[in-house]
Amino acid sequence: MGDSAVTIIAIFLAAILMFVFPLMTMADKTDDATQLAVQTATTDFTNKVRTTGYLSQEDYDNFILTLAATGNSYDPEITIQKLDENPAKKTSGSTTTIGDNVYYTMYTTQVLEALPLSLVEGDIISVNVRNTNTTIAQQLRNFMYRVTGNESATIVAQDSGIVTKSTAN
Repeated sequence: MGDSAVTIIAIFLAAILMFVFPLMTMADKTDDATQLAVQTATTDFTNKVRTTGYLSQEDYDNFILTLAATGNSYDPEITIQKLDENPAKKTSGSTTTIGDNVYYTMYTTQVLEALPLSLVEGDIISVNVRNTNTTIAQQLRNFMYRVTGNESATIVAQDSGIVTKSTAN
């Protein structure tokens, strides 16, 4: 009876070492590659908006399609801080500046409702993307390490910048 138990335990450990750990490694590498693709897509999207000063529905749709091509689902959050250079009293064509410049913030739903959106030099765009599904690597990690809760996303990308060109669209 004792030799049978040891043999079963040895077979179980060998199966874990031969199959589960390589599977976890490959799943982690897949998540790493996906992380890179999502970060690149987020940076490219943000840079395009920054350098053109324009955000169209087509640009947003292409960004979402690029993210979806990774096989995961994402929750992209876009925040645009629009520069109000003159929160001042205006008089007959001339402007009197009172204090510093002021930004007002538009969040994802407001941005999507306002598309196409023209931006001016000095506006700030910030894009945060996180996956909403549980990846295979995360499922394996939860199984192997008995981690409870899946609140932390494994694929997260962030980028932001100041708009460098104004558009007249």
